[in-house]
Amino acid sequence: MRRRGATPRPATRKTPGSGPCSTRSSRKGLDHSPESVTRLGLHKGARVAQKAQLDAQSIASLEADKARTARNLKLLKTIDRAKLSAGEVPHYDAVMFTSQANDEANARYVYGNGGAGQPYVLSQLTGSYQDIPDFLGTQHTIETKADADAYLSRLEAFAAVMDQETERARRDVGLGVVPPDFVLERALTQMANLKVDPGASPLVTSVASRAQEKGIAGDYAGQAAKIYSDKVVPALDRQMALLRSLQAKAVHDAGCWRLPDGEAYYRDALKSSTTTTLTPKEIHALGLEQAKALSARAEVILRGQGLTQGTVGERIQHLFRDPAQLYADTDQAKEQLIADLNELVKAIEPRLPQMFGQLPKAPVEIRRVPKFIEAGAPGGYYNRPALDGSRPGIYWINLRDSAENPRWTLKTLTYHEAIPGHHLQRSLQQEADLPMLRRIAGFSPYSEGWALYSEQLALEMGMYENDPLGELGQIQASLFRAARLVVDTGLHAMRWSREKAIETMTSIDGSPASSAATEIERYSVWPGQACSYMVGKLTWLRLREKAKAGLGPRFDIRKFHDAALLSGAMPLTVLERVVDRHIAQQKA
Repeated sequence: MRRRGATPRPATRKTPGSGPCSTRSSRKGLDHSPESVTRLGLHKGARVAQKAQLDAQSIASLEADKARTARNLKLLKTIDRAKLSAGEVPHYDAVMFTSQANDEANARYVYGNGGAGQPYVLSQLTGSYQDIPDFLGTQHTIETKADADAYLSRLEAFAAVMDQETERARRDVGLGVVPPDFVLERALTQMANLKVDPGASPLVTSVASRAQEKGIAGDYAGQAAKIYSDKVVPALDRQMALLRSLQAKAVHDAGCWRLPDGEAYYRDALKSSTTTTLTPKEIHALGLEQAKALSARAEVILRGQGLTQGTVGERIQHLFRDPAQLYADTDQAKEQLIADLNELVKAIEPRLPQMFGQLPKAPVEIRRVPKFIEAGAPGGYYNRPALDGSRPGIYWINLRDSAENPRWTLKTLTYHEAIPGHHLQRSLQQEADLPMLRRIAGFSPYSEGWALYSEQLALEMGMYENDPLGELGQIQASLFRAARLVVDTGLHAMRWSREKAIETMTSIDGSPASSAATEIERYSVWPGQACSYMVGKLTWLRLREKAKAGLGPRFDIRKFHDAALLSGAMPLTVLERVVDRHIAQQKA
């Protein structure tokens, strides 16, 4: 998203995550994902060579990935669930859900990034052009000459990967899968922004400057510039040429209903994204219901601030434009903004023991989204820490335009992305005594639902005391997620236009039209994912109330949070069974 964060980067790269919950399955998954090895900080021993590689993106590699998922599912079904211990059952159920959903979608849909959820190989959010520059700059560490040489190898592989994606995108065009016209335009603009003089490209300067800082001998600037000019730029040009050739045949319809088997694709995308069986109609109605209730709460605060004229959305739009709430659009002011966010983290840390029995060991850092990707990057997102402790958790904030980050929204953004949101949840998961596959597994409704729930948890912890506008930021962020339920289903199930979706979003949550446009365009290329947030939050709240009702005076919120977090990310149906088990154990 633009300012409140909570927008993960799309999973355009294949990562391990399908198959039996065992060390062996996790190891096999990492064998085919050197980028995951890097993100997890596992370049040790036999995995050192993977630091010079990128994940393959060819048609053949995608088919091989689908075949592995099918084999793993077959193996998983040989396990007798009834013979597993109570602690092992949630792991089995979580992996079974993922494996079955992926295998079914893989068998039905040929196009996109595998399964259901990302129908376009190349868009403003998907494609290696979008994430590899950031990956090389922020995830690929350089401490030795071997690390710097591995960077050059990966830079060369970047060109090959782009050509693989071009081949897949061309194959999909033959199947009738062409992105909407506005997606092609945005993607081409971003691709063009990558093409600069070699000496000014972050792909070149990143390795050159870091090698120099470490005293590593060698002409890394010259070598990287040659690879960039001779291989990366031509491969990028080939992608751009393909997208330009599609503009004449592209339509303006935003929803995936127009794609091959598109209505079923969206239903499966919703199932995967929410880990529920909720229908598009049910999710749409849920969004409208939540929007009504949240607007009533916002009305009280707005009137208390003397803002009485216009709809709730119109008055929130006024606050977004209020000069008193904006940082100056200068680098100095943006540095101050990041310093202020760090103070928010320091302020909430002493209160965490009120709510949690176990706290993460890994620290979190707040950094600015690199300038060379900020135009198309989300407003905020989080990278998990390395497993070996070599890299902290990082909460990235997009400062392309200070007007996108008014002061009254920043508390909620920080609680969502850092603590008690993504950083706390994902760090605890990685540090828990879990099989490797479960330590690194991700389920959007669980993790994004937790982060949205964390915004409300911060309110309950007193972090918005005497700060009505900050509390309004928390309400508005939830309004934003309620609006997502409405517009995502509107686009993909009710065949709304891009323009109707933008208008609806601004009317519900007060988003500026330009920001709402960015959001709607994201939902157009990532159907279903935006619904995971509010569905997940409501499930977390419902299960907490279930535990309270079941345990009465014996309910301890710290034990509830530990039970649900230390079991690792899981589908919401599995989470409910974990909470039921917690209730039974506490009663016993």
